[in-house]
Amino acid sequence: MVKYLVRASLISALYIALTLIFAPISYGPIQVRISEMLTILPVFDPAAIPGLFIGCMIANIAGGFGPWDIFLGSFITLIAAILSYYIGKKISPILAPISPIILNSLGVSAYLTFLIHTPYLFLVFTIFIGELISAGGLGLFLYWLIKYKIKIKV
Repeated sequence: MVKYLVRASLISALYIALTLIFAPISYGPIQVRISEMLTILPVFDPAAIPGLFIGCMIANIAGGFGPWDIFLGSFITLIAAILSYYIGKKISPILAPISPIILNSLGVSAYLTFLIHTPYLFLVFTIFIGELISAGGLGLFLYWLIKYKIKIKV
Protein backbone atom coordinates (compact mmCIF):
# COMPACT_ATOMS: atom_id res chain seq x y z
CA MET A 1 0.00 0.00 0.00
CA VAL A 2 2.84 2.40 0.80
CA LYS A 3 4.46 1.77 -2.60
CA TYR A 4 1.09 2.37 -4.29
CA LEU A 5 0.70 5.72 -2.49
CA VAL A 6 4.26 6.73 -3.34
CA ARG A 7 3.69 5.96 -7.04
CA ALA A 8 0.38 7.84 -7.02
CA SER A 9 2.06 10.80 -5.31
CA LEU A 10 4.92 10.86 -7.81
CA ILE A 11 2.50 10.82 -10.74
CA SER A 12 0.45 13.56 -9.09
CA ALA A 13 3.54 15.71 -8.55
CA LEU A 14 4.69 15.16 -12.12
CA TYR A 15 1.25 16.15 -13.46
CA ILE A 16 1.28 19.34 -11.36
CA ALA A 17 4.86 20.21 -12.34
CA LEU A 18 4.28 19.71 -16.07
CA THR A 19 1.04 21.71 -15.96
CA LEU A 20 2.66 24.61 -14.13
CA ILE A 21 5.89 24.59 -16.15
CA PHE A 22 3.83 24.82 -19.32
CA ALA A 23 1.15 27.05 -17.74
CA PRO A 24 0.81 29.43 -20.72
CA ILE A 25 -0.49 26.56 -22.86
CA SER A 26 -2.09 24.49 -20.06
CA TYR A 27 -5.21 26.57 -19.42
CA GLY A 28 -7.90 28.31 -21.40
CA PRO A 29 -9.89 27.83 -24.59
CA ILE A 30 -6.86 26.87 -26.68
CA GLN A 31 -4.67 24.54 -24.67
CA VAL A 32 -2.15 21.78 -25.06
CA ARG A 33 -1.77 20.49 -21.53
CA ILE A 34 1.52 18.59 -21.79
CA SER A 35 0.76 16.81 -18.50
CA GLU A 36 -2.12 15.01 -20.24
CA MET A 37 0.45 12.70 -21.80
CA LEU A 38 0.51 11.05 -18.36
CA THR A 39 -3.05 9.80 -18.90
CA ILE A 40 -1.48 6.74 -20.57
CA LEU A 41 0.02 5.67 -17.23
CA PRO A 42 -3.06 3.79 -15.93
CA VAL A 43 -2.25 1.21 -18.62
CA PHE A 44 0.91 0.41 -16.66
CA ASP A 45 -0.10 1.13 -13.08
CA PRO A 46 -3.51 1.64 -11.42
CA ALA A 47 -1.82 4.02 -8.94
CA ALA A 48 -1.86 6.51 -11.81
CA ILE A 49 -5.65 6.82 -11.44
CA PRO A 50 -5.65 8.66 -8.07
CA GLY A 51 -2.35 10.30 -9.01
CA LEU A 52 -3.83 11.91 -12.11
CA PHE A 53 -7.00 12.91 -10.24
CA ILE A 54 -5.19 14.65 -7.37
CA GLY A 55 -2.58 16.13 -9.71
CA CYS A 56 -5.26 17.60 -11.95
CA MET A 57 -7.18 18.95 -8.96
CA ILE A 58 -4.15 20.76 -7.57
CA ALA A 59 -2.99 21.98 -11.00
CA ASN A 60 -6.48 23.35 -11.72
CA ILE A 61 -6.29 25.54 -8.62
CA ALA A 62 -3.73 27.63 -10.51
CA GLY A 63 -5.91 27.79 -13.63
CA GLY A 64 -8.15 30.62 -12.48
CA PHE A 65 -11.46 28.98 -13.45
CA GLY A 66 -12.47 28.26 -9.86
CA PRO A 67 -14.45 25.36 -8.42
CA TRP A 68 -15.87 24.28 -11.78
CA ASP A 69 -12.43 23.48 -13.11
CA ILE A 70 -10.98 22.29 -9.82
CA PHE A 71 -13.73 19.76 -9.12
CA LEU A 72 -15.47 19.03 -12.41
CA GLY A 73 -12.27 19.05 -14.48
CA SER A 74 -10.63 16.72 -11.98
CA PHE A 75 -13.66 14.42 -11.95
CA ILE A 76 -13.49 14.22 -15.75
CA THR A 77 -9.81 13.30 -15.45
CA LEU A 78 -10.67 10.63 -12.86
CA ILE A 79 -13.28 9.03 -15.13
CA ALA A 80 -10.90 9.26 -18.12
CA ALA A 81 -8.12 7.59 -16.09
CA ILE A 82 -10.41 4.75 -15.01
CA LEU A 83 -11.56 4.23 -18.59
CA SER A 84 -7.96 4.39 -19.85
CA TYR A 85 -7.06 1.63 -17.41
CA TYR A 86 -9.89 -0.63 -18.60
CA ILE A 87 -9.47 0.17 -22.29
CA GLY A 88 -5.74 -0.49 -21.98
CA LYS A 89 -6.26 -3.80 -20.20
CA LYS A 90 -9.34 -5.16 -22.01
CA ILE A 91 -9.08 -3.77 -25.54
CA SER A 92 -5.71 -2.25 -26.46
CA PRO A 93 -3.25 0.11 -24.77
CA ILE A 94 -3.00 2.02 -28.04
CA LEU A 95 -6.68 2.99 -27.66
CA ALA A 96 -6.35 4.16 -24.03
CA PRO A 97 -5.90 7.86 -24.99
CA ILE A 98 -9.39 7.89 -26.49
CA SER A 99 -11.05 8.42 -23.11
CA PRO A 100 -9.16 11.59 -22.05
CA ILE A 101 -9.40 12.98 -25.59
CA ILE A 102 -13.18 12.54 -25.81
CA LEU A 103 -14.12 13.25 -22.19
CA ASN A 104 -12.01 16.40 -21.92
CA SER A 105 -13.15 17.66 -25.32
CA LEU A 106 -16.82 17.28 -24.46
CA GLY A 107 -16.78 17.74 -20.67
CA VAL A 108 -14.33 20.58 -20.12
CA SER A 109 -15.89 22.45 -23.04
CA ALA A 110 -19.31 22.16 -21.39
CA TYR A 111 -18.37 24.26 -18.37
CA LEU A 112 -15.76 26.48 -20.04
CA THR A 113 -18.36 27.71 -22.52
CA PHE A 114 -20.24 29.32 -19.60
CA LEU A 115 -17.17 30.50 -17.71
CA ILE A 116 -15.45 32.24 -20.62
CA HIS A 117 -18.45 32.85 -22.91
CA THR A 118 -16.97 30.98 -25.85
CA PRO A 119 -18.99 28.84 -28.27
CA TYR A 120 -19.18 25.21 -27.18
CA LEU A 121 -18.23 23.69 -30.54
CA PHE A 122 -15.18 25.95 -30.82
CA LEU A 123 -14.03 24.73 -27.40
CA VAL A 124 -14.73 21.10 -28.29
CA PHE A 125 -12.57 21.51 -31.39
CA THR A 126 -9.66 23.34 -29.71
CA ILE A 127 -9.57 21.07 -26.65
CA PHE A 128 -9.85 18.02 -28.92
CA ILE A 129 -6.79 19.17 -30.90
CA GLY A 130 -4.85 19.87 -27.69
CA GLU A 131 -5.76 16.48 -26.23
CA LEU A 132 -4.95 14.75 -29.50
CA ILE A 133 -1.46 16.26 -29.31
CA SER A 134 -0.85 15.66 -25.59
CA ALA A 135 -2.82 12.53 -24.60
CA GLY A 136 -2.72 11.02 -28.09
CA GLY A 137 0.65 11.91 -29.57
CA LEU A 138 2.81 12.50 -26.50
CA GLY A 139 0.92 9.86 -24.49
CA LEU A 140 1.53 7.16 -27.08
CA PHE A 141 5.18 8.23 -27.34
CA LEU A 142 5.44 7.86 -23.55
CA TYR A 143 3.76 4.44 -23.84
CA TRP A 144 6.37 3.39 -26.41
CA LEU A 145 9.22 4.66 -24.21
CA ILE A 146 7.99 2.81 -21.13
CA LYS A 147 7.02 -0.36 -22.98
CA TYR A 148 10.08 -0.75 -25.18
CA LYS A 149 12.89 1.51 -24.00
CA ILE A 150 12.67 2.02 -20.24
CA LYS A 151 12.51 -0.93 -17.88
CA ILE A 152 10.29 -0.01 -14.93
CA LYS A 153 9.13 -2.53 -12.36
CA VAL A 154 5.83 -1.64 -10.74
